[in-house]
Amino acid sequence: MPTTVTVSPGDSIPSIAKENGFFWETIWNHPSNAALKAKRKDPNLLFDGDEVYVPDLDLKQESRGVDARHKFKLKGEQVKFKLQLLMMGQPRANEAYTLVVDGTIYSGTTTADGRLEHVLPANARSGVLKLKGGKEEYPVRIGHLNPIDTVSGVQQRLNNLGFNCGAENGELSDTLKAALVAFQNKYQLSPTGEIDGPTKAKLEERHP
Repeated sequence: MPTTVTVSPGDSIPSIAKENGFFWETIWNHPSNAALKAKRKDPNLLFDGDEVYVPDLDLKQESRGVDARHKFKLKGEQVKFKLQLLMMGQPRANEAYTLVVDGTIYSGTTTADGRLEHVLPANARSGVLKLKGGKEEYPVRIGHLNPIDTVSGVQQRLNNLGFNCGAENGELSDTLKAALVAFQNKYQLSPTGEIDGPTKAKLEERHP
């Protein structure tokens, strides 16, 4: 039966689609989600309380001869996870790391600009990034980025970029204002301490 899913923190169109047996494009491009698509623009950026329409799942039938063995290949949905590591504003280049997501281990070495990239299951939610042979560990949230037009979305981006603004609770605070001023000064914007147009544009450029 068709249903409407109310978005919770960490949900995205790919994760909702995978949990309901769909490709994400089927959900994202469904006419009943046109208003949501126009509002959010990115299938990975949903907000707590958004509503996503999930249609009835059509089962595909295949005819095959009896008394024989047949192979069927199930297509899976995956997403690309990207992360850049910085220290004091400089890339952590050529650094070995281990990323553990839902019990699966991914390992590698960061690029010259401190980036790493892996393909993960569409419904992955969290993990742990280990550096320096496990001496440094950082929790990783997957799918927990709110839209830029929300205060919490601004807070998340500032914190991720190293501008500490405290809790990502959607509340305007002195800590958030100080972080905004620091960000604005770094990128030569007018230091208003407000979430104005130029600041949102630069934040989205630095942290899509």
